[in-house]
Amino acid sequence: MSFERIRAIIVKEFKQVFRDPRMKTVIFITPLIQIILFGYAANKDINYVPTAILDRDNTVESRELLRDFTFSNYFIPKEYIKTEKEENEVLDGGTSSIVIHIDRGFGRNIVGEKEAQVQVAVDGSDSNTAMIIMGYANSIINAYNATTMQSRLERQAHQFKVASVQMRDRAWFNGNLVSREYYLPGVIATIVTMMSLLLTAMAIVKEKEIGTMEQLTVSPIKPIELIAGKLLPFAIIALIQITLVTTLAVGWFHIPLRGSLVLLLLCTCVYLFTTLGIGLFISTISATQQEAMMSVFLFFMPTMLLSGFAYPISNMPQLIQWSTIFNPLRYYMVVIRSIFLKGVGMDILWPQLIPLALIGMAVIIWSAAKFRKSMG
Repeated sequence: MSFERIRAIIVKEFKQVFRDPRMKTVIFITPLIQIILFGYAANKDINYVPTAILDRDNTVESRELLRDFTFSNYFIPKEYIKTEKEENEVLDGGTSSIVIHIDRGFGRNIVGEKEAQVQVAVDGSDSNTAMIIMGYANSIINAYNATTMQSRLERQAHQFKVASVQMRDRAWFNGNLVSREYYLPGVIATIVTMMSLLLTAMAIVKEKEIGTMEQLTVSPIKPIELIAGKLLPFAIIALIQITLVTTLAVGWFHIPLRGSLVLLLLCTCVYLFTTLGIGLFISTISATQQEAMMSVFLFFMPTMLLSGFAYPISNMPQLIQWSTIFNPLRYYMVVIRSIFLKGVGMDILWPQLIPLALIGMAVIIWSAAKFRKSMG
């Protein structure tokens, strides 16, 4: 193996990449735009629930309960309605996500120490959002019940203090339970995956289209030298990209990076064996850049969906869980989130890095063999 020939290919590859203004945009501007867009979009926190109110009781007790809802900073009253027909209309039309319905007799039952009912109708088309909204509503109603019970006992026992249990919770690694801090490191992982796959596959297929691959085949360059010279520039570009998007995530969105940036880059190098190897394989089986692009997206979508990025792997069917063992993004997703949120080191990450390294080595060897065979 001649390092001079490899260096010449690397230099040639960098010149070819940076000669195209569009390629500069794809490499440096597109990841930054993606991290900003996804940084705002990848947020499951629900801080604004448009609310319709149907209060047929209109007593002090009903207004106190509604005040607890509207003062919670979650439920924003959008409409005050008067009939069940309007209740159906606001839910069907999507103008409100929840309707709080209080019938007549609510206040009388509270004062008479009887069971009082309140109906909370939620738009359940998005089950996850509906469950979160119902959780908020249950918390407010439980707090109202506790306050009412305490007031009743104090009146009966002349300020007698009732013993109670108070829970003091603490969330580790994400103290304010901000969903963006969990999702944004995953967005960084998907950006690195997509860009490294796409750039590798497209660059090599481009050589086929313009006819220079045949010239490289008949040159004194060995296949292993050509593979190394082709893949190393995109590995360097991927490391530059992850540094840029990480800097933007930390500086713009204030995502905590509790671990080592050097460790993150080292783990990314291990992961790039897989993405660059798959990009090399796609370039081998593709004849045009359009075909390579479609193959990249065909591989990327199931890889992302089965990585635990948005949906916990533990909630998937058992057969699907077993199939994720061969998904390299699954391990890298755990690594990058652990480095960002937990600040862990190699002593904690090695169970993820070992299978990631094994998959990467297997993929790169298999893809290189396929590429050499196609050259022969």
